[in-house]
Amino acid sequence: MTVIESTCLTPAYPPRLDLGAPLTPEQLRSSLHGTMARHKGGPVWLFAYGSLIWRPECSAVERVRGRVHGYHRGLYLWSHEHRGTPQLPGLVFGLDRGGSCSGFAYRLPEENLDAALYALWLREMPVPSYRPHWLTCRLEDGSQVQALGFVLERHLPSYAGNLPDDVLGQVLANACGRYGTTRDYVEQTVNALRSHAMPDRHLEARLKRCGSIKP
Repeated sequence: MTVIESTCLTPAYPPRLDLGAPLTPEQLRSSLHGTMARHKGGPVWLFAYGSLIWRPECSAVERVRGRVHGYHRGLYLWSHEHRGTPQLPGLVFGLDRGGSCSGFAYRLPEENLDAALYALWLREMPVPSYRPHWLTCRLEDGSQVQALGFVLERHLPSYAGNLPDDVLGQVLANACGRYGTTRDYVEQTVNALRSHAMPDRHLEARLKRCGSIKP
């Protein structure tokens, strides 16, 4: 591949994206009820791998370290609202296939469960960028639970994939949405993982190359 060909394959920032219309309350309810219909019974667990670690959406009866296999944490989802705008899209985390991911499993209380899950859907599913999925999560005591996670939909325009460092650097330098900057979002996640002794070394290495965090 020539230098010119390589340059042409590098995605431009900001990208022109049509993420589609926000989900209506009826569509959110339908997605939520369809997901819960696939639950195999017993306690409802939620797998937290990003901002849910340091900014939970709902209370939990129990919080335990956990790991899922077959998916990894990636800064692969374009954000037009939470951490960016349509003019300067930001990035947020999602679970993408391959590898494994450490995080926390939250056991949700049965009381007001539907309201808590609906608030979670409002936060995570403003547009249909994720596929809510029941993951096999191994807890720190070796037991396994069925935990709700949000898996990336690769076929949608919102899927950014593994962007080159120069593009990621532009996003970190420019993107800001309703809840703040992409840079702050990523750094808070990195710091939360560090503070719980489960650092994401790959993510930290990328951010150091982009000048976002200090060693």
